[in-house]
Amino acid sequence: MAHLDLISLRLFASVVEHRNIAQASRANNIAASAVSKRVADLEARFGVALLYRLRDGIEVTPAGEALYRYVQSISRIAEDMDAELSEFSSGAKGLVRLWANTSAVTQFLPEDLASYVAQYPEVRIDLREDTSDRIVQAVGQGTADIGVISDQIDHSSIETRLYRRDTLMVIVPKGHELDGRDSVRLGETASYQHVGLQAGSSLQAKILTEAKTSDIDIRMRVQVFGFDGVRRMVEAGLGVAVLPEGAVLPYIEKGEFAAMNLNEPWAQRSLLVGYREFRSLPVVARAMIECFAPGEVPSP
Repeated sequence: MAHLDLISLRLFASVVEHRNIAQASRANNIAASAVSKRVADLEARFGVALLYRLRDGIEVTPAGEALYRYVQSISRIAEDMDAELSEFSSGAKGLVRLWANTSAVTQFLPEDLASYVAQYPEVRIDLREDTSDRIVQAVGQGTADIGVISDQIDHSSIETRLYRRDTLMVIVPKGHELDGRDSVRLGETASYQHVGLQAGSSLQAKILTEAKTSDIDIRMRVQVFGFDGVRRMVEAGLGVAVLPEGAVLPYIEKGEFAAMNLNEPWAQRSLLVGYREFRSLPVVARAMIECFAPGEVPSP
């Protein structure tokens, strides 16, 4: 029997993680037909169906679940091998797969990555912006080496360190009734339409959860992907919004919006840097964690 094709195994795992062949093909920069062929070859080799092909994606068969567990084990062994052998490398090279939420990408990562690259110029960084819950999943599955997430979601499946803290603010169009205030409570914004981030955003989920807890009815007029889109929608007069100060203060002088502090106990947030197992990471990934959170004690 022929040796197993590791590339095919990785592609199969990607299909399982994305639950969709087309999405796996985009994530791996390979044609969907080629991904499908690789999976079909694995099915022919083992003589069992690994996937159920559905109209809107795939479901994994019991045999596919078993194979996926073996692929995860192989991936962990490969990571341990890379981490240990990289200790003997004469130079810091390699790839770090970094996933981060919008708050981190907008506020802190540009400067921190510049500092890291200055120390490790030959390391390539594959940066992906995504929601915190998807980042935790990616780190846990080994799709990402490091994730930067909000502390307001469940991250118990991975190791974390404190990365940064930020503060939430309210922005309104210039000339708005709230313009000129130093601070507002969330309830004071309930009589106005809101602009927010897309479903899956930990920030948006936190706002809606706190509103529900306080019996505040937040009316969402429009939701967009990034902070820039939120600011532009507010400037156009479509509503008010809650954003971290790092996505507000650098733009306020030239922007057509006013800003004030959000006077709520939960307006102070923490961002975390997360990883599956520190000792199993390559040297360059461990160095990035130390650059982001030097001397931090891992959280429980």
